Amino acid sequence: MLRSALRPALAALILLAGLASGCSEPGDGPDRLGRITLRFQSLAWQKESVDANKSLVAEWNATHPRIRVEYVQGSWSSVHDQLLTSFAGGEAPDVIHDASDDLADFAYSGYLADLRPLLSDRLKGDIPARSWESTTIGSGIYGVPFLQEPRVLMADSGLLRASGVRIPTPEAPWSWAEFRTAAERLTSDGRYGVAWPLKDPVSATLNLGLSAGGRLFHRDGDGKVAIRWTEGDAVVPSTIRAQLADDHSAAPTTLGMGGADTLPGFFGGRYAMVPLGFSYRQQIVRQAPPGFAWEVLPLPAGPQGPAQGVSPQTLSIARDSPYKEEAAAFVDFLLSPANTVRLARGDWMLPTGSQALADPALRTPELGWATGAALAEQLRPAPAQSVRGYPEWKDKVATPALQEFYSGAIGLPELEERLVVDGNRVLARYQR
Repeated sequence: MLRSALRPALAALILLAGLASGCSEPGDGPDRLGRITLRFQSLAWQKESVDANKSLVAEWNATHPRIRVEYVQGSWSSVHDQLLTSFAGGEAPDVIHDASDDLADFAYSGYLADLRPLLSDRLKGDIPARSWESTTIGSGIYGVPFLQEPRVLMADSGLLRASGVRIPTPEAPWSWAEFRTAAERLTSDGRYGVAWPLKDPVSATLNLGLSAGGRLFHRDGDGKVAIRWTEGDAVVPSTIRAQLADDHSAAPTTLGMGGADTLPGFFGGRYAMVPLGFSYRQQIVRQAPPGFAWEVLPLPAGPQGPAQGVSPQTLSIARDSPYKEEAAAFVDFLLSPANTVRLARGDWMLPTGSQALADPALRTPELGWATGAALAEQLRPAPAQSVRGYPEWKDKVATPALQEFYSGAIGLPELEERLVVDGNRVLARYQR
């Protein structure tokens, strides 16, 4: 009787085991029908961007029944630590969305696949060499740079034209001296000409410094990186400090703010201009009060033109993925010219690919698209790309030093000493 009673339960267990063997869990081999599952971790966060990514995943799955892609939602705020944990535990996604300035340590640690033998000739040729430089680490390529974001000036159109200043264009931008003068002319009782949101002062200072010939990080013949201060490195921090302390044309209260924190003051006429990432246009469109007129201007240019550094968004493939070729095929699909335009519009950013960037939808004057597209040729890899030890230098040396400099606590000579002397001590530990 007991054996008879157990038979139905045993049969149920065998059935469940058979069903489980037919399901492909992430990291498992193909199921009994030969289907595999790739995990794609996306950091998209704006609704339009999330919708575009999920729609493209669904389109892939509909046309590739034997290679299913599972969409995994990640977060920019925690991606580095989360990836580090998943790599160490052997549970990393197959396809990884990140930014180029976050790849170096993962690549040097052997967590990412070298993409050179995996990428199609179409994709390699469509993305300019300057963008590939941002993901070239040592002799390998560890990410596909696909979206990029210049910094621009968001300007109150009414205040700008009432001031009588020359309106800059991508072809004829302001110099840093002209920008300082314009900010003064836009300053009046109760209104600042410019608001600098410098909660993260390092990225803005370094990337804009390229226009004045500054780099700070220099790779020597032996491959090691050293920090050296030149005249060009002083232009951007000195201009911002002068606007704060001498001209009183920049709002001191915004130094600790993120970009979004300045928008209420911008809408309320407290700041005439705000330097922000290109994607902030989406928040302005959604949050600006009715009738608020604004426009997108290029940031100032120096001897090097309107060049600035960027850290493109990237797609990488985990080195431990058993399906690298299938993952590369999905990346190629995701970054076809038409699909890249959809991703760029969803994120309000610019594609790196030449064909996508030429799309008329990204070159319309409305909402500043044309201004951004015109700046794309001047975008260069951020100076600290692929520098080992950069995160520690940024957190422990550069951020506090720049915060103290912009607040007036230290002068330019001490800023230089701390960035260079203390900085090189940090980098030396990573280059032995």
